[in-house]
Amino acid sequence: MADYVYGPGRNHLFVPGPVNIPDPVIRAMNRQNEDYRSPAIPALTKVLLEDVKKIFKTTTGTPFLIPTTGTGAWESALTNTLSPGDRIVSFLIGQFSLLWIDQQQRLGFDVDVVESDWGHGADLAALERKLRNDTHRTIKAVAIVHNETATGVTNDLAAVRRLLDAYAHPALLLVDGVSSICALDFRMDEWGVDVALTGSQKALSMPTGMGIVCASPKALEASKTARSVRVFFDWKDYLKFYEMGTYWPYTPSIQLLYGLRTALDLIFEEGLDNVFKRHNRLGTATRFAVEAWGLKNCCQKEECFSDTVTAVVVPPYIDSAEIVKHAWKRYNLSLGLGLNKVAGKVFRIGHLGNLNELQLLGCLSGVEMVLKDVGYPVKLGSGVAAAAAYLSNYTPLIPSRI
Repeated sequence: MADYVYGPGRNHLFVPGPVNIPDPVIRAMNRQNEDYRSPAIPALTKVLLEDVKKIFKTTTGTPFLIPTTGTGAWESALTNTLSPGDRIVSFLIGQFSLLWIDQQQRLGFDVDVVESDWGHGADLAALERKLRNDTHRTIKAVAIVHNETATGVTNDLAAVRRLLDAYAHPALLLVDGVSSICALDFRMDEWGVDVALTGSQKALSMPTGMGIVCASPKALEASKTARSVRVFFDWKDYLKFYEMGTYWPYTPSIQLLYGLRTALDLIFEEGLDNVFKRHNRLGTATRFAVEAWGLKNCCQKEECFSDTVTAVVVPPYIDSAEIVKHAWKRYNLSLGLGLNKVAGKVFRIGHLGNLNELQLLGCLSGVEMVLKDVGYPVKLGSGVAAAAAYLSNYTPLIPSRI
């Protein structure tokens, strides 16, 4: 087992995905394979598809549980709704929006890139200009990452929808919700999102391996005429088996289906809106800690602060990659690296998924020790105290224990 390196205790996993898996989910997945053509798995799948709609806040959307990652979910969203050469307005604000744009270009779409400095949100003024000037309706889709994990920036999807409506523009709204759905408020129907997607390893707190895509009626209609080549990701195959009542065009992961059932049960028991509030508490507490350390948030505007990940800017004399490496080697703490343009400049604290206040405080304590070890003049306990002061005032009683 050359790739496994033992450390005493448990690893403190605070990257922005994959995240900690709750014990009930692990237990639910600890089971034998089953025949997915038996009556049991279609019955389970039918209920899952209805319940998954709740995390997107949709009553009209059609979900697809695809054995893939977020990257595959991206491809599913694009190839089922668009044709080669179609014009997409796509926002570049960080590494993951960059990767999605790269995929769009490699799939043969005409990608109209709207770039912002990393640490800023999507340039909606540029979108407004493009919509206003698009009198011939050449824009077929607007693609946006709801929460850019590389920089800790959350975009305003409601504002994007308002612009599309203001110009009565028919473009599809395609949204990457990989690090937002089940952690940040997401309203598919209200915001007129046509395709939304997420991955099992993020706020759902499951292993990697399930891409969840939800399509609006408008997106399903677009899929009937979209000419992009797709086979594995073809919604038509799924819909055929939905109608048959067997649901699966190919073999699903039985274990992930049972894991999803338990993950959703945990979220619904806490209450989806309470999940959003918890993530806001954890994000706010982390930002108080960063401020107490005398460091800056990579995200430049408070209204764009992410409640699932905080990208922390380090002084020029410190390589943020050394912080991440040292945290793992000395304290068994996993933090997120800075990526691409912010490599060496930021480290990331993930605070999403099945996570509580004391777990976060343990992470912040570890970060302080690492900062001291690498030569940053941090006052030990400063960030933890700031976060704890906030959390002690705003953490509610656990509803099931009242």
